[in-house]
Amino acid sequence: MSDAAASLRRLAGKSLFWPVAMLGLLLLVNLVTNPGFFAITIRDGHLYGSVIDILNRASPLMIVAMGLTLVIATHGIDISVGAVVAISGAVAAALIGGALSTGGGAGMEDATRFPLPVVLCGALGVALVFGMWNGALVALVGMQPIIATLILLVMGRGVAQLITDGQIITIYYRPYHVIGNGFLLGIPVSLFIVAGVGAALWWLTRRTALGMFVEAIGINPVASRLAGIRARSITFACYAACGLCAGIAGLIVSSNVKSADGNNAGLLLELDAILAVVLGGTSLSGGKFTLAGSVLGALIIQTLTTTIYAVGVPPEVNLVLKAIVVFLVSILQSKKIRDLIERQRARRVAVS
Repeated sequence: MSDAAASLRRLAGKSLFWPVAMLGLLLLVNLVTNPGFFAITIRDGHLYGSVIDILNRASPLMIVAMGLTLVIATHGIDISVGAVVAISGAVAAALIGGALSTGGGAGMEDATRFPLPVVLCGALGVALVFGMWNGALVALVGMQPIIATLILLVMGRGVAQLITDGQIITIYYRPYHVIGNGFLLGIPVSLFIVAGVGAALWWLTRRTALGMFVEAIGINPVASRLAGIRARSITFACYAACGLCAGIAGLIVSSNVKSADGNNAGLLLELDAILAVVLGGTSLSGGKFTLAGSVLGALIIQTLTTTIYAVGVPPEVNLVLKAIVVFLVSILQSKKIRDLIERQRARRVAVS
């Protein structure tokens, strides 16, 4: 029994234990309220079901959370990712055009001003530039991260609305719809995009020295700079990568709803992304980070939203429950709390 308790304590000390436990608890609640929750059906060669729907809807958040994880690991923050999501979708919609075309050989729903590769590169290029803008303000100018990204948070919505002329632009180009609504091998295309982004970031941070440099900058930027690490360049690159991830998420969001809304697209997504990173076990004080944890955090948030709707809780309670979940998981992940629990346990063992 003591060996089992010791094993459980060691398991609970793992960084991913509590996010996995919370996600498992939410899935269990859904299974109890809906016995067919894990049922997956195949229609027209595509997989459908509640689990697939959660994964698909969480795709933009997972991508943004992974990009934001790098920024937070450097002891930074980016609260402008939601605005960059809106800008990316607006640029893509503007390049495609929002009017149906009945002329030429193009079909009614296959009209576009520019080829799809140009649309994608244009939207992602703009998102990357805005990420570099944040990186320049933080790493080169020396501005506080929250202030630097607050500038783009405010300005970005205006830029997105200028691009769309304050209107919701409907996207009629069917090949673009594949990004957020298409399927490949029966699985939503958005999940392949998440896997690609995750694999690229994992390789860069775990198979090269970049991850160690990012952690060193987050723990002690002065010491890392004295050790020869190019702290400013790496910090700049992290913000640029975060902007690029937000741009990819913007493509998925606008493709999914088949429109670009400069005012509402990505609204409050930055808060969910920060919550996802925290839930995943990455500390806001910088240093060690976990991309897998951030993905789990995003899945927790989306599963929690699905659970709230499934059990009939009013939607306005959603934010309150999110805050409670974040509070509980953060408390359980706190090193001080874990140390306190361990001291209490050791004291009980000593008394007995």
